[in-house]
Amino acid sequence: MKRILYVGLLLLISSIARAQMPSDAIYMPRKSVCIAGIYSRSSWNQYWEGTLKRENLNIGTHTTQSVMLMPAIGITDRFNVILSLPYVWTETSAGNLMGQKGMQDLSGWLKYKLFDHKGFSVNGLAGASIPVSNYVPDFLPMSIGLQARTVTGRLLLNYTHPGTGLYVTTHGSYNWRSNIRIDRDGYQAHDRLYNTDEVSVPNAIDAGIRLGVLRKTWQTEVWAERFACTSGDNIRRNDMPFPTNKMEATSVGWYGKFQPRNIGVNARIGYVTSGLNVGQSTSYSVGLLYQLNF
Repeated sequence: MKRILYVGLLLLISSIARAQMPSDAIYMPRKSVCIAGIYSRSSWNQYWEGTLKRENLNIGTHTTQSVMLMPAIGITDRFNVILSLPYVWTETSAGNLMGQKGMQDLSGWLKYKLFDHKGFSVNGLAGASIPVSNYVPDFLPMSIGLQARTVTGRLLLNYTHPGTGLYVTTHGSYNWRSNIRIDRDGYQAHDRLYNTDEVSVPNAIDAGIRLGVLRKTWQTEVWAERFACTSGDNIRRNDMPFPTNKMEATSVGWYGKFQPRNIGVNARIGYVTSGLNVGQSTSYSVGLLYQLNF
């Protein structure tokens, strides 16, 4: 990795840098790599137990933090590869639940521009993730993940006005999630007892819309997203969440980026307005971007 970075520094050219994510229509140019280091924090003190919104004084405020490395690689001007690997840790302000920490899941996205004409583009994305450590999935809300292997298909539509940089982006995805195994011989879900250590994690869908402005050195947008499992059960009264739960969340927020040349920064703020079996969280993230051009 050090050799790659040193070679990149030697071959660096002073071009406008463009960081991109799996939820936008921005592409890295051919033979360029943007490396993002991102810190994220999310916290909540109220959650939905099924449809009942409540608090739990035994938990207080629940906080999840993470640091993540995300390289975006320009294979061609129309085809990019995006990778990410987060280190996650959880904690609460009250009670005696032990926080969890560790490397979570290695994720990868393939992003291809299928159609592009006069500012309108159709983009296809395929993603997958796999756990990279033996973290505990059935200790929610302290778990750092669900241990499920995932495959995601996403269609993303974008229109950017050529003159002003005003854009609107929308996407829809389907997420296939594998069964997981837990460290016990049985569990209760769907109002019945299962005498097995294998748990079926619900598949999920998500959709989002973004409205913003993209210029050469900066970007700003407001966004709304919806996530929902396609099946599952509710958290039982006064019980802990479980991987079989049907989780839903509607979120709104803002994203901004400033990247005048090869070094840049970005920030994101989000808030869950409504949900099912999730916390009403406020989240933010800040990132440092660095582009290498070969």
